[in-house]
Amino acid sequence: MKNATTHVKLLAVAIIWGISWVAGRVVVQDIPPFTAGWSRYIIAVSCFLAFLKITKQWITPTKEQWKIIIAIGFLSTFLYQAFFLYGMKWTAAGDASLMITFNPLFTAILAVPFLGEKFDKRLAGGLILSVAGVLVLAWFSPNVDLPIEERLLGNTLIGLAALSWAFSTILMKKAMSGENALSPLHLTVWASTVGLLIQTPAVIWEFTQVGIPSNASTESWLWVAFLAILSTVLSYVWFADGIKVIGAGRSALYVYLVPVFGIFSGWLLLDEKLGLSLALSFVLIAGGVYLAQSKESS
Repeated sequence: MKNATTHVKLLAVAIIWGISWVAGRVVVQDIPPFTAGWSRYIIAVSCFLAFLKITKQWITPTKEQWKIIIAIGFLSTFLYQAFFLYGMKWTAAGDASLMITFNPLFTAILAVPFLGEKFDKRLAGGLILSVAGVLVLAWFSPNVDLPIEERLLGNTLIGLAALSWAFSTILMKKAMSGENALSPLHLTVWASTVGLLIQTPAVIWEFTQVGIPSNASTESWLWVAFLAILSTVLSYVWFADGIKVIGAGRSALYVYLVPVFGIFSGWLLLDEKLGLSLALSFVLIAGGVYLAQSKESS
């Protein structure tokens, strides 16, 4: 198969991102959310910058580029990370991996006012299907060992994480177009760097409230390293490579596999429950997102 290596890498990315929901669930039981996110990006940004230096791809953004990078860093690193990790305190890994699928749907909706795209019947239909999927997940999740109030709170926070990432995606599309366009890799590296700096005051505040997590387990810190090295650095480099080789549209199809691996890894590693409601929710949400992203026939 043509570009087989790229497809294998993208499949690996989907698996890693699926397992990341388990990682997040484990980490926040032991390490305060801001501290966990900050530690993740200390490792990730160090690896990113070393990668740019070693591969001789170091490019310093211009003053105008920094403006949009700061906004993206706030949305995609600081805000997303806060909603993700706080959400994982309350909900199951499998449920959360389904909720984050809303990201491309939110992006399609935000593209209407911000990019001038059309709100058509497919987008409306996709929204209805996806909302139906969320309602199924909210009321019929098999993970009944978690109180429904906690799951609803956690899922709402994960939904807000998807919304913050969608806003950053709109900005990223603008940053990657025009004469001063940045590559997906450089945009990710510098936005991560800015996001790390923005996280720092929140971590200091958290230290004053709960102290340094000196009793956190080795397992939790290993999962933080997993989130940093595999889920962030390796996955984003490989995903950016996929976009370059086979295009954004075909690469994005692999994102639909993330909830599958998220649900399976939650069952395998955390003893979460499986059920028909998860399958139905996945079909409704993924189907709605696919419908919303497809072009309406003329």
